[in-house]
Amino acid sequence: MGKVRVAGFGVSLDGFSAGTDQSLEYPLGKRGPEIFQWFFGTKTFRAMHGQPGGSEGIDEKYAFRAMDGFGAFILGRNMFGPIRGEWPDDQWKGWWGDNPPYHAPTFILTNHPRDPIVMQGGTTFFFVTDGIESALEHAKTAAGNLDVKIGGGVSTVRQYLRARLVDEMHLAAGPVLLGQGENLFAGLDLSALGYAVTSMEQSEHAMHVLVTKQ
Repeated sequence: MGKVRVAGFGVSLDGFSAGTDQSLEYPLGKRGPEIFQWFFGTKTFRAMHGQPGGSEGIDEKYAFRAMDGFGAFILGRNMFGPIRGEWPDDQWKGWWGDNPPYHAPTFILTNHPRDPIVMQGGTTFFFVTDGIESALEHAKTAAGNLDVKIGGGVSTVRQYLRARLVDEMHLAAGPVLLGQGENLFAGLDLSALGYAVTSMEQSEHAMHVLVTKQ
């Protein structure tokens, strides 16, 4: 069976992994894109958007790893879209258009039931209403021998870390201070939870840190 991983997760120097006021205009929150500057220029990111070229090197290595080897994904409701509360209709199908970048079963944590959505490219969105453990059980079954990615957002990653369900986490710490937003580390004692830094590699745009469960 594969690992449960967080990968390619951007974080500011003051611990924020999303900006404030997420909306259609600001999917990552205001100033949120600043913590992903290491990612946007990579070959992997450009290929995800049907564009040629892109950077090689350290950032590309971690960008590729952030999308490779996964048989299923888990996302929080806010990662799927800006809609809150009951689903008003079936029109919203995610930020990514008809062919999302997951290409695998993707489980959305929500309090509001919804039928699965089959998208192009192998992505099917499933909506899980009975908690993080249930979503992980479904994801592991779907992934088989491949890994499961906890794709975010911040609250979802924090819940899985607090429950010690994450085996490995790759953080890309960018040289920016957000000052406000969603803080990944607030109230979390990762050391007490049994996590430790096991490697670090520096690029021009980010410090790539691997944190693993001991």
